[in-house]
This record gives sequence, structure tokens and C-alpha cells, in this order.
Amino acid sequence: MKTVVHKADTRGRADHGWLKSQHTFSFSSYQNPERMNFGKLRVLNDDVVQPKMGFGTHPHQNMEIISIPLKGALSHKDSMGNTRAIEVGEVQVMSAGTGLTHSEFNDSTTDEVNFLQVWILPETKGVTPNYEQRLFANSKAINRLQTVVAPADKLEGEALPIHQQAYIYKTTLKADHILEIKPKVAGNGVYIFTAEGKVTVANHHLERRDAIGVWDSDTVTLTAKENSDVIIIEVPMN
Repeated sequence: MKTVVHKADTRGRADHGWLKSQHTFSFSSYQNPERMNFGKLRVLNDDVVQPKMGFGTHPHQNMEIISIPLKGALSHKDSMGNTRAIEVGEVQVMSAGTGLTHSEFNDSTTDEVNFLQVWILPETKGVTPNYEQRLFANSKAINRLQTVVAPADKLEGEALPIHQQAYIYKTTLKADHILEIKPKVAGNGVYIFTAEGKVTVANHHLERRDAIGVWDSDTVTLTAKENSDVIIIEVPMN
């Protein structure tokens, strides 16, 4: 088993006034050669957008982009004609492929929006752009893995498709619960992000917004030290 631990306070930080962002991996002005990626996981940003502010229209290409709201609602508009709000409990995926543009905005006049932005390198470049989002019942995530994103050629249940042999799971763990994580694809690693709470993984104690990557292991044991919400990203390492 190999591990890498990323404590919350070691992330890159950017404060643009309207946007406060913490970068697990190198992004924009934060460049750290030791924090370029975890396998095919390229970006994990923890973004807070102020009321009535947002990201103007901007392009993406050949990237699998996943947004997971943690607080508030974020309005989305893209060049494919999608105009939607993404709320807590929902997950949004965009396969940028040959290219698209989109914007994101916090319509609230009083409340911040906090969401995770995840970028995964695609298995195949030049695919037709795609957008999907779905509400996932939290009751299905209590003390078990809820698959919210899966490879397009291996979809299961309600999972949203991406063009990579990668999965994203959500789980809401009760205190003292022990969860076994087994990668679905041989050779994949798992990146465990503690959105809320406290957990233990591979003898490492993780608190709110701490993370650990684990690879070269058939099973990863996750123990909740208190009620916790956890995001698990399984990706190819090569």
C-alpha cells in the first residue's frame, strides 16, 4: 500500500474577493511540482462564490469536469443550451471533449455557494461534449458507497457518465462505522476527501477537508471517528 496525505491547510489558496478557492493540486497561479495530480485526477478545487457573483463564460476542452455543491445553489449555462441550477445533493458532469463554453453564477443575494470542482483526464480525446446532472438521495449513501459517477461504458444504477475508467462515490458515515473500499478497476487508486467530520484511513487521522490518496492496495479501510461526509474518487494511476 502506498499513500499520500494532503492536509487541508497545505492546499494552495486564492482570494479574488468574489471567489475564495483552495486548490489540492496545481491550478492557475498555484503551481507546486509535488502537487500536479493523483493519477488521472488532475484538479480538486474547493470553491466559495460570494452572492450575486460567478464565473463568466469560459472554454474547456478534453477534460471530464464534475461539480459537487456542498452549500447553496450554482446556476449553470453552457454552449450546448443547458441552463440549470445545481443544488446540494446533486452532481453535475461535463465531458468537454471537442470543446464547449459555460458560465456559473451564484444567484443568491445573501448566501455563499461552496462547491467542489473535480477535473479528471479523459481516456479518449475529441469526444462529443456532454452535460448531465442528477439528484442523489442521501439515504442511499448512509454507511455505504453511493456511486455518482462511473465510466460511460460501465454505467451502473443512477451514476453519471464520464470518459475515463474512474468512479466517484459519496458516503455519509455514522460515528464508528467501518467501510471497506475495493477499487473496481485493477490498478486504480482511491482519493478520499473528508468534506465534513473526522475519519481514519491507513493509520492517518483526517479532519474536515483533509484528504488521502491510496494505491497499490486491493482494499482500503475507512473508519468514521464521528458523523462524516466523504467523497471518494477512484482513478487510474497510469
